[in-house]
Amino acid sequence: MTLYLECTMGASGDMLMGALYELLPDGSLFLERMRALGLPGVEITAERTVKCGVAGTKMRIKVDGEEETYPEDAPLDHPHTHTHDQAVETGHDHITHQDGHGHDGARPHPHDQAHDGKAHRHYSYKEVADIITGLDLAENVKADALAVYRILGQAEAEVHGVSPDDIAFHEVGSMDAIADIVGCCLLFHMLGPDKVEASAVHVGSGFVRCAHGLLPVPTPATARILQGVPIYGGRIQGELCTPTGAALLKHFVRRFGEMAPMAVSKIGYGMGTKDFEAPNCVQAFLSDRTDPRDTVAEITCNLDDMTSEAIGFATQLLLDAGALDVFTTPVYMKKNRPSVLLTCLCRPDDRHEMTRLMLTHTTTLGVRYRNVLRDVMEVSTHTVETAYGKIRIKTGRGHGIKKRKPEYEDVKAAAEAHNVPFNHVWLAAITAMAAEDAD
Repeated sequence: MTLYLECTMGASGDMLMGALYELLPDGSLFLERMRALGLPGVEITAERTVKCGVAGTKMRIKVDGEEETYPEDAPLDHPHTHTHDQAVETGHDHITHQDGHGHDGARPHPHDQAHDGKAHRHYSYKEVADIITGLDLAENVKADALAVYRILGQAEAEVHGVSPDDIAFHEVGSMDAIADIVGCCLLFHMLGPDKVEASAVHVGSGFVRCAHGLLPVPTPATARILQGVPIYGGRIQGELCTPTGAALLKHFVRRFGEMAPMAVSKIGYGMGTKDFEAPNCVQAFLSDRTDPRDTVAEITCNLDDMTSEAIGFATQLLLDAGALDVFTTPVYMKKNRPSVLLTCLCRPDDRHEMTRLMLTHTTTLGVRYRNVLRDVMEVSTHTVETAYGKIRIKTGRGHGIKKRKPEYEDVKAAAEAHNVPFNHVWLAAITAMAAEDAD
């Protein structure tokens, strides 16, 4: 199953949540699950809305009856002048820290006073993590939510030049963002896509006013989170991608780029608050067919002054770091020197790290790379019983083809443990496979 997110109008937590919500067979199950979490004072509803003639879902989150939305015509000296979906949800508008400029409690921070004149508390990074850890959620959902918050906290800490532990989140903003993040993580878990891909991200342009003054779009936190992700500006004035939206995309999306051909089974529209000349929404496309194609990065370099031992060492380092495959090819370089072409295949997101390792541990002064498509079979494993113990069988299916073989490492380990030839264990596993087919 493949999920593709179209971010031509940016992304925020509630917009992503609305888009994913629309892909569910029964959205009420998600709302019941979120309400049962018992997030302090949080109310969540899904509202049907239309923008520029396109119908979609606007997720509304209130904390103690207050929604993190502020009037469009607020005066310039007001600390908030943009709405939830186009605001820095956990960014500068909702974060303070001990920075030596009076934000240490000596005098009120602009966000210590709520709009009704009542004081709001702030949550530390650890408190937010404790809240998420204590929720009645599957461990993998909590792990995803904590990972997204780490991305947010690290970006804000780098922007302000402090430790993540010194970051404090405004009460309404933090609870609102926790609901957004936890809700999106839960939706990803409920949908269970094998691959999550997205378009380049439209971040908007111009400036936004925050408690710290005018900030450029994208804001510093969003820009840091989206490092390495393809982004663009355009002529729409305003902040289209928020830190929360950016962090969710950074964590879940494995590939950014144009949509590959896919048979779409369902489409979801997650709406923002502001009105623009184009529909302010995130589009989510779901395909329940397994795509046999996969995109990998191919990185190569020519080596004519390294020993075979050194090349072997570099190869193992790349494999240990997560390369999909590393291999060498004999080539001839200038002056007809016998040389080696070193090739590393990896996930596109791992290209920078693999490049760094190749430049560090080989003698090359540069590498070449390209993204290539490959057709892959769907792989599964199961075990068979043999006289030498359990042996895993790897099965590949696709293109009308099925192929199987015993797992090398299991056969090797069993042969060593029983002091028998490798082929004895291999044939025993093949025999067990044939017995399965006969049954």
